[in-house]
Amino acid sequence: MCGIFGIVGAYNDTTAKDALSRLAHRGPDNCGIIQKENLFFAHQRLSIQDTHHSAHQPLQHKNILLSFNGEIYNFKELKKELGYDYQTQSDSEVIIAAYLKWGVDFVQHLRGMFAIALLDNDTLYLFRDRLGKKPLFYLHNSSFVFASEIKALTPFLAKKELDDDALLSYLSFLAPTPPYTFYKGIKKLAAGEYLKLKNNQVEIKRYYDIHTPPNIITNADEAISKLEETLKESISLRLSSDVPMASLLSGGIDSATINYYAKEFGKPLQTYTLGYKEFSKYDERDNARESAKLIGLNNKEIEIDEHQFINAMDSVLDSLDEPLNDPASIPLYLLFGEIKKDGYKVVLSGEGSDELFLGYREYFEYLDIQKTQELAHKSWLKNYFRANYSQNREWEWYKRIFDDTLLFRTSGEKFTDLQKNFLLKRNVKDNQSLKYLQPYRDRFDASEHTDESSWYSYIDLNLFQAEHFLTKLDRVSMAHSIESRTPFLDHKLVNTLFSLSPKLKYEDGVTKSLLKKIMQPHLDESILKRKKKGFSNPYMEYLVNSGKLELIHEVNEQTGFFKRDKLDEYVQGASTGKFKQHVWGLYVLSYWIKKNLL
Repeated sequence: MCGIFGIVGAYNDTTAKDALSRLAHRGPDNCGIIQKENLFFAHQRLSIQDTHHSAHQPLQHKNILLSFNGEIYNFKELKKELGYDYQTQSDSEVIIAAYLKWGVDFVQHLRGMFAIALLDNDTLYLFRDRLGKKPLFYLHNSSFVFASEIKALTPFLAKKELDDDALLSYLSFLAPTPPYTFYKGIKKLAAGEYLKLKNNQVEIKRYYDIHTPPNIITNADEAISKLEETLKESISLRLSSDVPMASLLSGGIDSATINYYAKEFGKPLQTYTLGYKEFSKYDERDNARESAKLIGLNNKEIEIDEHQFINAMDSVLDSLDEPLNDPASIPLYLLFGEIKKDGYKVVLSGEGSDELFLGYREYFEYLDIQKTQELAHKSWLKNYFRANYSQNREWEWYKRIFDDTLLFRTSGEKFTDLQKNFLLKRNVKDNQSLKYLQPYRDRFDASEHTDESSWYSYIDLNLFQAEHFLTKLDRVSMAHSIESRTPFLDHKLVNTLFSLSPKLKYEDGVTKSLLKKIMQPHLDESILKRKKKGFSNPYMEYLVNSGKLELIHEVNEQTGFFKRDKLDEYVQGASTGKFKQHVWGLYVLSYWIKKNLL
């Protein structure tokens, strides 16, 4: 796992090296630079596979340069297939060998997570992996600059300005949607995209989409067998490392599954569970302790308190570079800090299971509400919901159904368009946020998928996972120079799940039904039947107690973004448990604005 950085075009040597140094936490083991006139091509290395100095990057082969962040899990298989004079045992060289054989289509042969910068003579290619595990940002002005994190690009901005589309999509969906970032001029590649730069012209193309045709597998037993085979393979591939590896352990089925198979493969991992000193209702330590005992794991419990949480806030928000509405980023940052102290450089985590196996109860609520779309006579209901506004999410759901507009807009949807209209000092039209979802919906509609449950998984994997959860996981783990691996987010497993008859995932009304059936012979019933808790934490209790909420009003006094009375309503409601994540999002936004724009 590493940090990549480069400039094509004129540059100042001091500025370039200062920008690169801002990525040192992503790769503290080595810094490599190749520079000449109108080219600065660099790499910060975190050594995971082949820690020998010969595998340092950038790698060069004749007129080809490579800077690669990530892991190619099938590199040994590819290595045998490709004729190339290998000088290292790393997976990086395999990328060059694959490019020499297949051109830009080499990316189709990779299984893993990656952000890749490959320069072939005067043509630069940037690739972001299929499911968005690794980030890649760029800035195109007089020169073209790219980097693994935004902080390495801000020195090249003439002025820091807020991007309006980033703001609006963030309020709606917890994180800016691609290609937007909060810094006007800095953009990000979406999952499954690659960029080509030649003659100072940028072209962006999509090389992957989650669109395996459905109904290839319609039999439940066949589905379970195929899924288990692919899941086991995915976990096995991610156990390869030349450095110490650990795993997260909650009380749920996802982390239990990963750790069960890791042990079965002869690699029992040290596991970690987080708890909260003052708030046992958010705690999963009891459940995790039981899971560890049943599976036979050595689990370490980490406890944090309000003081640690508040003290870490600024460091975490700075490491994220831009607003991200996920309060779990702070306890996760503290947890990774403890894992680093114990000497681990790789951690397995369970992201993606909920989206793939329909693990959110809301999915089933949406499927139920979707049925009312078939009502033949709904004009009265349409007029009723338009005339009787409510902030409750159920009101919004039914209004959409009776308006014949898109119901499900990611599991991360927070501020609806009408809520934004009441809050912001601007006119926000209803359904305006569909602008950010439309490219995804168009691609989905053009596919063979017609079941709306597949849309739920599709958009959540592209946005809720890639731009929200995976952004959080990448930044807080890499802030401690730790590589995070997510076995459920293997593109072959994703393709398999999308090839099923969708009803197999929800027809019995049980969340994660297929995963539970896979694991029924292996995990105790107490694990399989536990109520989902998620990575909940007492963030709002801590924030209210700290007095930091006043920052929202302070920043609004200077910017005038929000209507004071509505802002008061949200902030006051947070103290009683209402609209907690809405308010956290406003706090994180206010913090960023104060630091970067005021």
